[in-house]
Amino acid sequence: MSTSSHSFPAPGSKAELEEGAFLSPRFGADGLITCITTDAATGEILMVAHMNAQALARTLETGEAWYWSRSRGELWHKGATSGQIQTVLEMRVDCDQDAVLLKVKVAGDGGCCHTGRRSCFYRKVETSGGEPRLVID
Repeated sequence: MSTSSHSFPAPGSKAELEEGAFLSPRFGADGLITCITTDAATGEILMVAHMNAQALARTLETGEAWYWSRSRGELWHKGATSGQIQTVLEMRVDCDQDAVLLKVKVAGDGGCCHTGRRSCFYRKVETSGGEPRLVID
């Protein structure tokens, strides 16, 4: 995995993480942090992905969403090939800074899923006779 030229401060005390003014993301042992991406206008969850330090730094620097592709093992600029660029309108972190939330405006056809759908969450889990099954909305 690539390393970032941007370094974030090491996580401090619990109080600093939860109440402090500095972004000090807590990357997992794999060097990644989970990122939830939503439509800024509607709040719809579009996708869940991961970022390494370089992807997070590029997102902050460019104002566009960058992720770390676990399947390809490379940095990924969302929309670079599809035209579905995600412009970040707001970024948040959770209370202990181990998850990121992006509120974005999506360019192109507005889709986010590689299947061609708007959201990666296009299937609902229903139970029938005690067995779960997936239903496409």
